[in-house]
Parts: sequence; structure tokens; C-alpha cells
Amino acid sequence: MGNENEILNVLILGSGPAGLSAAIYTARAELKPVVLTGLQMGGQASLTTIVENYPGFPDGVGGAELGELLLKQAEKFGARVLYELATEIDLNTSPITVRTENSELKTRSLIMATGANPVLVNIPGEKELVGRGVSYCATCDGWFFKDKKVVVIGGGDSALEEGLFLTRFATEVTIIHRRDSLRASAILQKRAEENPKIKFMLNTIPLEIKGTEKVEAIRLKEILSEKESLINADGVFIFIGHSPNSALLAGKVEMDQKGFITVNSFMETNVPGVFAAGEVADPTFKQVITSAGMGAAAAIRATHYLENQTSNS
Repeated sequence: MGNENEILNVLILGSGPAGLSAAIYTARAELKPVVLTGLQMGGQASLTTIVENYPGFPDGVGGAELGELLLKQAEKFGARVLYELATEIDLNTSPITVRTENSELKTRSLIMATGANPVLVNIPGEKELVGRGVSYCATCDGWFFKDKKVVVIGGGDSALEEGLFLTRFATEVTIIHRRDSLRASAILQKRAEENPKIKFMLNTIPLEIKGTEKVEAIRLKEILSEKESLINADGVFIFIGHSPNSALLAGKVEMDQKGFITVNSFMETNVPGVFAAGEVADPTFKQVITSAGMGAAAAIRATHYLENQTSNS
């Protein structure tokens, strides 16, 4: 890692599309960024079998492969990568202090690109069949379900939006929600109810996703009657929320009620020198391309911030 007393210009937490795009931009600005990969090298995107909607890859690109390409590009321009996880951030020191299990890093600016994780239903078959019919992103995977039957778990706006999107491909979309009424906005409910491909199973909870090589069926329970049923499905899409990986900055920067870091259009948090990019600051789009764009924007603004610090000192 080099000198323990070294003060970094830019420290980037996270190695998904946002973090590595930020690394490419800050490295090209000769800021010698350091990237802490966190637990998941390449972020959530690396878990996606194939990414078909990232520009420049007409035949699609493997999620892990895209992560490797971004990493190679960042390192080519001089970014340093540490396969470590941040355990503590202290914004009260100047420079900022970030601790890992093995070291203590000091940095003039910080880019949080720690991502978010989909909230799991935690039922048998869910983890085993991820990428083989279980998905948390209709925009990413909907196309694979052309002329097939799918199930959507959830009752909020994202569940209905994604359910409506899936009707472009699937022959039938069954929306399963544990309450007796949906939480989604009235306009989305109206659209869903008017769509002939969508049907609803309310007061219903999923118990198990069945399948050997891929999803074949889902076992359900009707809450009031406690009656169980098995319905055939080729895909199960789960939309019960995303949980941002922002705990390290809890109480230290502004966040919304769900813990997504609040940023302005320049990717700046309310703390000077601290920027956030990608899904940790994006409750809306959650796409590889938007995360990469946010990472680039955060890097450009961090570069400006450091230039102003130098000229003012």
C-alpha cells in the first residue's frame, strides 16, 4: 500500500460500475485514487449472468466480465485496488480517516459507491435459483422470459412498474402481495388492473420456489384460509425493496428515510469532500449505466473540489 502516513487525494469505497468509473476518471486526472473493493468485487452487476443493456456490447457482456474490464481500465490509468472492506469512517478528522480490518487510510476526498442489495424474501429456493429464473430486475432480465409465465412478489410502485414492463415479454404476470390491498400509486394500480396479462393474488405469501436446474413453480399460502397452492412459473421477480449499503455513514451525512445517501446533481453530499454515486445514492434507476454515469460525475466534482482546496490553501 505504501507509506502509512500517505494522504490520498481520493478514496473510493466500492468496486461496482460507479466505483470503478469514478476510479477511471480520477486516475486519468492523475489523482492516484485508491479503491477499496468491499466484499463483492464488481458489485451487484458482477452477479448478473449477462448484461444486455450496457451500451457498446450488442451481444451482451457477462456481469463479472464487465467488472474485470472496468477494473483493468482503472488500473491502466493508475488506480490502486485494495481487496479490503471499510469498517469505520471518521469525517471529523482532516483529512478524512477510513479504517479497514488491516489498515487506516487518510484521504482528502471520499467517494461512496458501496451500492445496495435487494431485500430478500428468504424462502427456500430463492438463493439457489438466482440467475436461473429468480431475478430482482425486470429491466435486466425480462427479455429472457419471452412467451413464458412469471410471478412478481411485492405490492409497491416498483413491483407494479416492473410487472407492467414484464408484460412486454411474458404471456402471464401474477402479482403476489401479502396484504389485502396494494401499496402502489393509484395510476399504476389502474394500469395493472387494465392489463389483460396481469392477475393478482392478494393476502398471499410465498413459501418456496421450486425447481432443479431452473425455476419451475412457486408454493404459496393464502393467509386468511391458510390454504396452500402450487403455481407453475418460469420466473420469479422479487421487488420488496432495496437496502443501501450506507451504514458506515449513518448519522454523518444526510440520507433519506430508507438510508439512501442524499446527493445534489453534482453527486455532493452535505459534507464537503464527500461524494456518493451509484445505488447507495440512487433509489430510482438502479441500472449499470446510471451508476457508471454517477461515478463519472462524482469523480469530476471530486477533481474540482481538490483543485479548489489546493488553490485556496
